[in-house]
Amino acid sequence: MMDEDPKKANTHNGSIPEALKTKKQPKAAALRQDVGLVSGICLIVGTMIGSGIFISPKAVLEGTGAVGPCLVVWAACGLLATLGALCYAELGTMIMKSGGEYPYLMEGFGPVLAYLYSWTTIIVLKPSSFAIIALSCAEYASTPFYPGCTPPQVVTKCLAAACILIITLINCLSVKLASRVQNFFTAAKLLIIVIIVVSGIVLMAQGNTQNLRDPFAGGTTSFGAIGLAFYNGLWAYDGWNQLNFITEELKNPYKNLPLAIMIGIPLVTVCYILVNIAYFTVMTPVELLQSSAVAVTFGDRVLYPLSWVVPLFVVFSTFGAANGSCFTAGRLTYVAGREGHVVRILSYINVKRFTPSPALMFNGFLSIIYIMPADINTLINYFSFAQWAFYGLTCLVLIVMRFTRKELHRPVKVPIVIPALVVIVSCYLVLAPIIDKPEWEYLYCTVFIVSGLLLYVPFIYYKFNWTRHIMRPLTMYLQLLLQVVPPEKIE
Repeated sequence: MMDEDPKKANTHNGSIPEALKTKKQPKAAALRQDVGLVSGICLIVGTMIGSGIFISPKAVLEGTGAVGPCLVVWAACGLLATLGALCYAELGTMIMKSGGEYPYLMEGFGPVLAYLYSWTTIIVLKPSSFAIIALSCAEYASTPFYPGCTPPQVVTKCLAAACILIITLINCLSVKLASRVQNFFTAAKLLIIVIIVVSGIVLMAQGNTQNLRDPFAGGTTSFGAIGLAFYNGLWAYDGWNQLNFITEELKNPYKNLPLAIMIGIPLVTVCYILVNIAYFTVMTPVELLQSSAVAVTFGDRVLYPLSWVVPLFVVFSTFGAANGSCFTAGRLTYVAGREGHVVRILSYINVKRFTPSPALMFNGFLSIIYIMPADINTLINYFSFAQWAFYGLTCLVLIVMRFTRKELHRPVKVPIVIPALVVIVSCYLVLAPIIDKPEWEYLYCTVFIVSGLLLYVPFIYYKFNWTRHIMRPLTMYLQLLLQVVPPEKIE
């Protein structure tokens, strides 16, 4: 039997034989605390610096209309990400559970809102994010093979699917392997950013500053256009909350969670601003908007004949970001399964490798589905609209719990004005594009989130019995096939 206690096996009158005493006792089936400070920083930096800085410069410039406002938006996005992450540092050290926003919404507002978050994020937000990054990786990987034209969609999508399958396999095999892959690709992406920034500094020293003179001329002040520019800028910063998804796997989380946040996010902000300045030393705003791959255009003009280095390292960068996205998405699905908000099999852990492999496979499967119809910009806007609603609600939890849960220990405590500011900005980011340019996709998004209640009420609140008769044999077969068991509690 799978549930048999290993300590009771092969015993005589309750005593443990000498052979067993000398052997190392088997590990409990639970996730290990394998992620240290360096791996934590690499997860934040590696997930944030993905495709955004290589794709989004166009979208941010489109929304702002000039170089000056464009750089201001990038800096403001970095500040907002830092403020949001500080709020999450307090929540993460106060509620020591993995799953990102999920346990915080559960503690603050109860199971219904937490379920709607897990429903939306597991089914749409996480896999669509993984799909977007994989598509960006595939786009940059295939571009050098099709000089002067756009790679065929079928090639890009097949490459993206292969990328998802490889990353899912890595994460299913080992947490340490996934961390090492993350650390390697983070180092690679920091190297290409250093190359771009140093090239930009050299060009500025040579007098290529014409695009940076009078930077605010022709800027846009539209309420909705700036909101959309923020959306696309914040897409490049997305990942600032990633460490909160794996709190239970962090070594010394009280120290390492806030420290990794305070090192990682300012580092990314500085990199982004310097990379954008470097772009403008080579390209005019019009040229930047016309480029299909901004970083590759930069490489062609500055690093020739070594311009092939840029698309190669951008592939490394996006692959690393996809790996980080997959790593954390699996943890949310695992925690939601543990709480009974998704089918229990998704909370099971591989008995040999101690990874939440069913949750990782489920996320990878949905991501491949999202690749099929995917248009990157549409997905980014859809993703940001729903995501920032949940970011705002999570920071609201922090404010509410200051009054309702005063007894909780808070190793990190931020001024209450910071979560209040993040809540206000979140409301702006959710409402501005809807007011400025109403589109059906926002309504579809809202309907989808609320439609989660159609599953919550019968299956979770009332716990219909007939579903268990279907799920029990299915769970048993999947357990045997995947070699997974329910997670054990480690006190």
